[in-house]
Amino acid sequence: MFEFKFRFTILICALFCTVTSPSMAIDVKDFGAQGDGKADDTDAIIAAITGAVDGHVEFTKGQYKISRTIEVKLGETGSLSISGAGGTGSVIMTGEGPAFRFIGSHEGSALPSTVKPIVWEKERMPTIYDLEIVGAHQDADGLEFRNTMQPTVRGLLIRDVRTGVHLVSRNRNIIIADCHIYNASGIGIFLDQVNIHQFIISNSHISYCKQGGIKVAGGNIRNFQITGNDIEYNCDPEGIVSADIWIDCSKPGSSVREGTISGNTIQAIYSPNGANIRFIGQEGNPRKIGLWSITGNHISAQDINIHLQQTRGINITGNSFIRGFNRNIVIENSENIVVGNNVMDRNEDYYSATDSTAVGGVSIANSRNIIFSSNILEGAEAGNEQAGGALTINNSRHITINNNQITDPKFQGIHINNSAGVMVSACMVTENRQIPRMLSGILVTGSCPGTVIRGNRVDNGKSGRIKNKATGAIIE
Repeated sequence: MFEFKFRFTILICALFCTVTSPSMAIDVKDFGAQGDGKADDTDAIIAAITGAVDGHVEFTKGQYKISRTIEVKLGETGSLSISGAGGTGSVIMTGEGPAFRFIGSHEGSALPSTVKPIVWEKERMPTIYDLEIVGAHQDADGLEFRNTMQPTVRGLLIRDVRTGVHLVSRNRNIIIADCHIYNASGIGIFLDQVNIHQFIISNSHISYCKQGGIKVAGGNIRNFQITGNDIEYNCDPEGIVSADIWIDCSKPGSSVREGTISGNTIQAIYSPNGANIRFIGQEGNPRKIGLWSITGNHISAQDINIHLQQTRGINITGNSFIRGFNRNIVIENSENIVVGNNVMDRNEDYYSATDSTAVGGVSIANSRNIIFSSNILEGAEAGNEQAGGALTINNSRHITINNNQITDPKFQGIHINNSAGVMVSACMVTENRQIPRMLSGILVTGSCPGTVIRGNRVDNGKSGRIKNKATGAIIE
């Protein structure tokens, strides 16, 4: 009886171990890697990747120095997963270029019929997770992806590099999640003249990248989601122009459409002509960048918080803004834009002596079909005694301004200049300061045919409530 129970117990243990035991990963140390931060482990790591029959390569605890790019040619290696043993493994790149370059052969779209059999059989879903990559060369990068399908990057710390993640050529269905991309001399995540549809960046920290946090330079981009991240201090106060999120579609042949920026903290410190979010389209053709929603973010502390130039079909709703040194929002040469239900605050707790020059306000110029509705805009100091104000409309047409609270502007509350078909209604322009400073609540100048100012509650400024110096405007 005892022998039967013993054998039964052994059998159950064997079955349990067989069911629950994970597949074995290749340990790079088994191929000669030292992981001591001194020896060059490049060749050993290449050997481990080549020998990873089960497709899983692990960097156990240690510092693995490499001197050149580890190229992963997925058609040769087969589907591959690289991990860092719960974040304890660290790869130190002492050479130029990316620490890891993943190369596939995908040339189609996300449409199943365009995916070649080799992509499903050998190349799909290259995965790298729970690993640190450190740059130890001025031109060292983190990761590069080229012609890959469903690459997945999760739980990485990439720091002290030039570019964190570099996407080139053509890629599809990319996920970057739960990562820390920190202190890059260049760009955190760089979409470099790339063709990408279906791209998600979520739950990550992207910060202190001097030439941009997330940057798109040309290419063809669709279905791009940036959600739930902390994206901040991606600028160089003494260097070149930068932005935390920068979509540059100015080159002919490029287009960037169908995207979301939602639930992020996006903030920085002042840098000349810098922005938290900047969209730049093609001159004279706003159709190439648009169909974006910018919703539910905290956006603060740059020269311009949101800058739209040559764009179309952008929805800016439900965000909180503070400290736009030049403006909170600048819209130029754009059309079909909605700005609604945002708070542009001036909480004095955020305005130290160095931040007192953050004037805030909204500027709309050379644009059409804009709705500016149900926003709070407090304490804006934009403009001067002659022109400009908390909200400035210049050389534009078909603009709806309604149900806004504009409080304590330094100069004008609303200034409309040389703009046709502007409707201002149901707005409150008020002065709550103990020492009043507002010049006028609403100022209309230039040629403004079809412009109507109706049903607003406007406090009296030093120069009056509503001043109509325009031709064609109607005050009711």
